Amino acid sequence: MTATMTRSAKKTSIAYETGNDLPEKVRGQIIDLLNQRLADAIDLASQAKQAHWNVKGPAFIALHKLFDEVHEAVQEYVDLIAERVVQLGGLAEGTVRVAADLSELSEYPKTPGDGERHVNAMAGVLAEFGSRIRTASDEAGELGDQDTADICTEVSRGIDKWLWFVEAHVQRRVGR
Repeated sequence: MTATMTRSAKKTSIAYETGNDLPEKVRGQIIDLLNQRLADAIDLASQAKQAHWNVKGPAFIALHKLFDEVHEAVQEYVDLIAERVVQLGGLAEGTVRVAADLSELSEYPKTPGDGERHVNAMAGVLAEFGSRIRTASDEAGELGDQDTADICTEVSRGIDKWLWFVEAHVQRRVGR
């Protein structure tokens, strides 16, 4: 696990006994991986709400609703990730303080902007998270945990859909 723990050297230990047949070492690595992605997902949900609250401009109502839908979907991904951590005998580290400390996502812009600025910011952070959750899927597969890999793939598919919905507001045709 190289890139997944870059901001924090903290390692999660197995917190609970379980009959899960994955080796304890693998479960520990997966728990660390998932807690990192959990922090990112909590941050992503918060950023979607920030966009929802602060969007302005001619497309206000459409973007206001879209960002709220992104937030709701990401909250479901947060739950999927956290529950998998606990299924493996770990402790889901899902507080705002932990998320703020561990998240590897770019900071949401602090200055107000129009709808296009919010769309670009949300598209950027969705793309970042999508890349990280796909990497987590690959890493879980390499560690022999196909169930976690499948969960990460499910989240990745959802994130790709939301990225498409958000980017559609600013996409321009390439070439002619």
